[in-house]
Amino acid sequence: MDFNLDETQQEIKKLAAGLLEREATQERLEGFEKSDAAYDAATWKALAQAGLLGIVLPEDAGGAGLGPVELAVILREIGLKVAPVPVYASLALAAVPIGLHGTAGQKALLSPLTEGETVLTGAYREVGPAGEVATTARRDGDGFVLDGVKTFVPYAREASRILVPARVEGEGVGVFLVEPSAAAITPQPSATSEPLSRVALDGARVAPDALLGGTADGAAWDTLRRSAVAGAVALSSGVIEGALSLTTEYVKTREQFERALAEFQAVTMQIGDVYIAKRALDVAVWAGVWRLAEGAADTDEVLAVAAYNACDPVVQALYTCQHLHGGIGLDVTYPLHRYFAWGKQCAHLLGGAEGALDTLGALVPQEA
Repeated sequence: MDFNLDETQQEIKKLAAGLLEREATQERLEGFEKSDAAYDAATWKALAQAGLLGIVLPEDAGGAGLGPVELAVILREIGLKVAPVPVYASLALAAVPIGLHGTAGQKALLSPLTEGETVLTGAYREVGPAGEVATTARRDGDGFVLDGVKTFVPYAREASRILVPARVEGEGVGVFLVEPSAAAITPQPSATSEPLSRVALDGARVAPDALLGGTADGAAWDTLRRSAVAGAVALSSGVIEGALSLTTEYVKTREQFERALAEFQAVTMQIGDVYIAKRALDVAVWAGVWRLAEGAADTDEVLAVAAYNACDPVVQALYTCQHLHGGIGLDVTYPLHRYFAWGKQCAHLLGGAEGALDTLGALVPQEA
């Protein structure tokens, strides 16, 4: 594979970086955190007007029809600026599976998204290991009845639809488009300003056209699962890039014993460790999303490697960044706290380091 971005991908990166440089300023982020808003509506609208929300949507829904690599480019820039907008929830957890598996009627839900007029989300996690589905769906008349609990669903109250994976009796795992009003939604703790919710489906009834693609063969769930992991590790890649840049500038200018911190060998070694963690994740992210785009057989394995790096080495690297900042690293009025919180939350959504290793361990013997 070629790790270099092609011309189109470079243009997307440039566009996203420039827009977020203007929109996600320190002053704007501070102002947002003092508000009660779920997300920064102005930045969300700006992303839509720039065409970035339509990058991975199918052309018949007003999108550009691009794929996982292009989505990773955008999400990495979102993480780099820790911009409080529901791009991961709306695109990685919802628009990608709808675009690939949805019927014409279901894809119609994507058109308002390209204009920034709606939010979508998906329920990737449940209690237990990441990627497991215990929620059930049974046919009842001309519809379905869903039972189960989804956890840490981003923007569940704000979304027009929640994509809910469930096991259909006698079939496989299907993904259902559920209106928030059909479920019991309660807030859950979040490390960031992003709203997370527990979504309880206690006999929730949905129409027959709520089943994504009209089938429960597991294909839509595989897409949602892989897109959820790929999107989260791309976010984490941007987060550690931002934290490393902030920390590097700090140790260059902060003096101790009349010397810049960067002149101390112990400090340079620790900065080196952070850089290594960042680069290891970068390699795994680009390898994973490229394989996802190509439909490679080892996609899940490489994404699991990326997830492990996001959950363990990168989180440890964020602790190092905090340590190198001294007391100011713990100050919530200093920008580093956002990167630390986002990195921890990505690791949590991915199921943690042990979960990633369990996933990887289950995949490797299948290739032996």
